[in-house]
Amino acid sequence: MQLMDTVEDKGLQAVASSCKDLKDFRVYPATREGQGQGVTEEGLTYIANGCRNLRSILYFCNQMTNSAVEIMARNCVTLESFRLCIMDPAKPDHVTNEPMDDGFGEIVKHCKELRRLSLSGLLTDKAFQYIGMYGKKLERLSVAFAGESDVGLQHVLRGCVNLKKLEIRDSPFGDMALLSGIHRYEAMRSLWMSNCNVTIGGCQWLAHQKPRLNVEVVQRNNGDNTTTFVESVYVYRSVAGHRNDRPHFVMSL
Repeated sequence: MQLMDTVEDKGLQAVASSCKDLKDFRVYPATREGQGQGVTEEGLTYIANGCRNLRSILYFCNQMTNSAVEIMARNCVTLESFRLCIMDPAKPDHVTNEPMDDGFGEIVKHCKELRRLSLSGLLTDKAFQYIGMYGKKLERLSVAFAGESDVGLQHVLRGCVNLKKLEIRDSPFGDMALLSGIHRYEAMRSLWMSNCNVTIGGCQWLAHQKPRLNVEVVQRNNGDNTTTFVESVYVYRSVAGHRNDRPHFVMSL
């Protein structure tokens, strides 16, 4: 089922009361600032209490609480995909003003079949520690505006042994985090990091150590110093080797 957030929480209450066997649920953003509340933690709680056979959820909202996410984790243990997109991506718990670490920790702890996870909200390295500890079946992880240090990503790369696709943007992870997964990338489908703290030097070292990987760097400012931060780095393995159709601002290392 797909809905726009104009249904608001009352609409989700109706869904929860009448669609007990719902498996796949998605709420997309339509409301603009000043044009309605959209959906909140209250709507997520309705769905968590009423649709306990849920397998996949994508939920765009303006605010969220750890409590609501924890209720979903405990009620919807068959979840395979949990994608929470708070429109203000670094926003804390709406009620307690605490990071959203504990909510996501409960998701990876209780949802044993979780394969896909998208993070948003104010998150510290503690959230990534939870993911590394409990996300053993996780295959795809998307991160934006989250984390405190390289340690957070290290937890994920060491603990999530089945990870295939990792997407990160606007987060503080740098070369140490990038290179901590050097033993993993050949078994993964891809790694994409954008607007992080990764340098050209770090990307070059990765490419040198793992020549079978394609390491592509997006760099529009023409900086070639090894300490220059890259705009994006895309790491993947291809039987075709390095591609020849890349744009001029993409460097293949």
